[in-house]
Amino acid sequence: MPVPWFLLSLALGRSPGVLPLERLIGPQNTAHCSPGLSCHLWDGDVLCLPGTIEPPPGPVLVPTRLQTELVLRCYHETDCDLCVRVDVQLAVHGHWAKPEDEEEFGGASDPEPREPSNASLQSQVVLSFQAYPTARCVLLEVQVPASLVRSGQSVGSVVFDCFEAALGGEVQIWSYTQPRYQKELNFTQKLPDCRGLEVRDSIQSCWAALPWLNLSADGDNMRLVLDVSEEQRFSLSLYWDQVQGPPKPRWQRNMTGPQNFTLNHTELVPCLCIQVWPMEPDAIRTNLCPFREDPRAHRNLWRASRLQLLPPLGWRIDAPCSLPAEAALCWRAPGGGPCQPLVPPLPRENITVNKAFGFPLLKGHPNLCVQVISWEKLQLEECLWADSLGPLKDDMLLVETRGPQDNRSLCALEPSGCTPLPSRASTRAARLGEQLLGDLQSGQCEQLWDDGLGVLWACPMDKYIHKRWALVWLACLLFAAMLLLLFLLKKDHVKEWLQLLKEDVRSGAAARVRRVLLLYSADNAGFERLASVLASVLCQLPLRVTVDLWSRRELSAQGPLAWFHAQRRQTLQEGGVVVLLFSPGAVALCREWLQDGASAPRAHAPHDAFAASLSCVLPDFLQGRAPGRYLGACFDRLLHPDAVPSLFRTVPIFSLPTQLPDFLEALQGPGAPRPGRLRERAEHVSQALQKALDGCFPLPGVPGPRCRMGPGAGDLT
Repeated sequence: MPVPWFLLSLALGRSPGVLPLERLIGPQNTAHCSPGLSCHLWDGDVLCLPGTIEPPPGPVLVPTRLQTELVLRCYHETDCDLCVRVDVQLAVHGHWAKPEDEEEFGGASDPEPREPSNASLQSQVVLSFQAYPTARCVLLEVQVPASLVRSGQSVGSVVFDCFEAALGGEVQIWSYTQPRYQKELNFTQKLPDCRGLEVRDSIQSCWAALPWLNLSADGDNMRLVLDVSEEQRFSLSLYWDQVQGPPKPRWQRNMTGPQNFTLNHTELVPCLCIQVWPMEPDAIRTNLCPFREDPRAHRNLWRASRLQLLPPLGWRIDAPCSLPAEAALCWRAPGGGPCQPLVPPLPRENITVNKAFGFPLLKGHPNLCVQVISWEKLQLEECLWADSLGPLKDDMLLVETRGPQDNRSLCALEPSGCTPLPSRASTRAARLGEQLLGDLQSGQCEQLWDDGLGVLWACPMDKYIHKRWALVWLACLLFAAMLLLLFLLKKDHVKEWLQLLKEDVRSGAAARVRRVLLLYSADNAGFERLASVLASVLCQLPLRVTVDLWSRRELSAQGPLAWFHAQRRQTLQEGGVVVLLFSPGAVALCREWLQDGASAPRAHAPHDAFAASLSCVLPDFLQGRAPGRYLGACFDRLLHPDAVPSLFRTVPIFSLPTQLPDFLEALQGPGAPRPGRLRERAEHVSQALQKALDGCFPLPGVPGPRCRMGPGAGDLT
């Protein structure tokens, strides 16, 4: 369960779990041995020169184990330093050499080497101590009596008091003999600070008032509060504690007095540590790493971890902290299935973050991927070499296992497992088993890995897929031939069917026809009737017509100007066209707008979209944006095209119904039908318009039907 942040409160002062330390009085160094041994400490330090390893001339005394213990070296009751006591375990290695006369005359020798009587052993043991910024080496002489000299037997230990060290630091200790008969022992220890030891009253450097650090929840984040006196100055640092290599600083700040700041929850990782120290010479630095066991910090660590490709076949995982994980190869087949572990598996590798690795492959393949596993749970998976080797291939992975007496077996890795070859199973590999074995014997498979006991082969499957598609194409061609024969036998029926299909296609294309916005001036009821008829007959063509007469409810709700803006923008965005239907009243309105120095134009009716649209239409014509967006039209009997103001004649002006075919072709744009079909439509529209003109604007002396308005006004076609 997550760490309860509100309970996490840490003090950088005395901790309740302190350790009592032994006190050594006086400044001198001493050495003492186990019973039966004698030892002597040389005065002063010696040079730290390990030298090279030499073969032992006989039994020799060598160190076998290092142990340390923390003590206090005190000069007065309240004046002590932290000190490291070193305990070295010793043992006898090697045997006595044979006498020369036995070797020369070939005399019989005992089963066990004889050891000279009264032969004691003496050895010089060096202890090397390093703790930044100091380094020391001391020399101990140790003598073992003959009664204890047995090869491979531990003889006791020698203890040195002691190496002084700084609180909170790190020390390294080596032990070897002079001359050196084996690899030196080494030991590294992280020393505690004032919190973990009973030293507050004994070590003067711990007397300073250290800050009180409090960690508490702040929503999803962490609030860090440091309670310090106002005059005290101290430094605070956040860093990543690296297992491999030195700590990596993240943030540092010098502060005075009480402080608090917030840590984002996404920045919390297990190795994030806090270091604080007073800004004084040789101040003790206290370190805390409170997030090591926090599940949220571990989740953030995996989110921040990345796998990177290192050509040709290497990889590396970048992470802020060390990861208890292993990496292994798997095989990903096309189709989105899980990546399958290789059988038999290649050995897993323990991960060292920020370090390059490589698997023992003979050749790379895009289907090979890397899995990072922690506690038997998959954390990361990347097909790292896909970028350099191309996309996944439809290859079959064959696993060859070699046994004794050159026996070998083959299986194909599939989602259901490794299928033996040959096999009678119903899997893909089993059906193509004989072909795959033939490809392997003929050298068509690519060898990826070979360790003497097993081999991995990648066999291409493309040609078998091509064979399958060849059968599909053959079936399609046969079906097409049968259809052609049927057409020849039923020729008349086929013609009727094609005609019906053609009409269906035309009616289906109506949903994708061009949009037309029709603007007119409502001079009188007769002209409004003409505009309605024109819009109705255009709707029967492959055109989508918008006219204010059919949108009175929206026009009243939005207002003429807002309605026109919306319709114009939608029409032009869809590649449509705006048609200006000129009448004597429309021409008068245009001239009124174009007069120089004229006052605001007269008020227009609440449903007169034409008058409202002039404020937007005129700028398009004045700035040259009208061609391709606008068309003009007028009726033969009511207005001559030359009466239209010259500004609007920058776009085509059509006289209806005289120039109706050209008008329809311009409306439909690039998708206009062939000329014969266009003439048929023009004749149909012309008849409807002529009937409306005769009814609403009859010639002098020619009686005509009454000009009707209403729901059926457009049904003259």
